[in-house]
Amino acid sequence: MKSLIAALAASTALSGAVSAQELTAFNIGILGGENAQDRMTSNECYRAAIEAELGVPVKVFTPADYDGVIQGLLGGTLDMAWLGASAYAKIYLTDPEAVEVRLTKQNGDGSTGYYSIGFARTDSGITTLEEAKGKTFAFAEPNSTSGYLIPAVEMMEEVGMPLEEFFSEVKFSGGHEQSIVAVANGDTGAGVAWSDGLGNWEDGYNSGAFRKAADAGLVDMNDIVEIWRSSLIPEGPMVVRKALPADVKDKVTQLTADLHETDKECAYGVAAGEAKDFVPVTHEAFNTIVEARKLSGQ
Repeated sequence: MKSLIAALAASTALSGAVSAQELTAFNIGILGGENAQDRMTSNECYRAAIEAELGVPVKVFTPADYDGVIQGLLGGTLDMAWLGASAYAKIYLTDPEAVEVRLTKQNGDGSTGYYSIGFARTDSGITTLEEAKGKTFAFAEPNSTSGYLIPAVEMMEEVGMPLEEFFSEVKFSGGHEQSIVAVANGDTGAGVAWSDGLGNWEDGYNSGAFRKAADAGLVDMNDIVEIWRSSLIPEGPMVVRKALPADVKDKVTQLTADLHETDKECAYGVAAGEAKDFVPVTHEAFNTIVEARKLSGQ
């Protein structure tokens, strides 16, 4: 990954004016999906590494919903974040100059995508989407790519009717973790959460919301079963606020790109499980999600 940032470093040396020395603080936004304390814990090593690299206080913010991170980046109170593709699309459609796309997660098989996984309790008798008809169904929240945007579109096409008519009730749980817990506890008939879909179901796959929930002891994966899977969704990007000094953006990008080499345990927390690397990505990778977001009217 060393070669990735070589060009960035060269352009920084030429660009000049503002440097990291003029930065007084740096704020990271972490999307919802698990409880705030777990998000803080998973990213503490990352926060500390960035703080050491930049030489200024670095804070992690864990808003209750995705929109808190979105508005923080739009308003300039957050400097970087790992976003889902739909959250990035909302920022881009609101202000295309607000953030820069830098990196994305690469899975163990070399892919840079993941899935929305539909699931139900093993003892519910539900093994397919069709069998979930008439049950309550939990999406994560409106700004989630895999927790709402993509599964809502694909499921509606599959069942041939509005989901509010197919399910007895459609609700937002507030996050992927909340959906997993709600289904596992029998509070909701079925739901969706995100995963790379690689490895073993019993482990919560290699990375994603199921892996995090299983690692935290919130769910025994044998108690739930996969009933549906979306098409491949582009992994969300790491973004930095565009107005930041160029060398600040480059230092944070380089540190993150090297994380699997320098601190695998920390990379595990940032990636929400096992992954191969953090690799370069551009805006073009998210064109389909931007268009889907436009069509959704959100």
